[in-house]
Amino acid sequence: MSTTSIQIATLANVTSSATSVTVFAANGAARARAVYNDSTAVLYLKFGATASTTSYTVQLAAGDYYEFPQPVYGGIVDGIWAAANGAARTTEW
Repeated sequence: MSTTSIQIATLANVTSSATSVTVFAANGAARARAVYNDSTAVLYLKFGATASTTSYTVQLAAGDYYEFPQPVYGGIVDGIWAAANGAARTTEW
């Protein structure tokens, strides 16, 4: 008899902001993370606290999709948009 591990994805919408906001809370158990920039403005994601347009890890243009590389970073991820419109559509599992 084999045991199968069931993964449950957690989806969330993070409203865009011209000030730094948390996109993913720290989660050491995260196996994967993905984000879609559903905004017309650039999203700056930072692997860590307090993202800015000059302190970030990855820059996502409008409509960009990003999957975190493996092994996945499980710390806090903050984001800031060049203009506040739209949202980040996030998935974590």
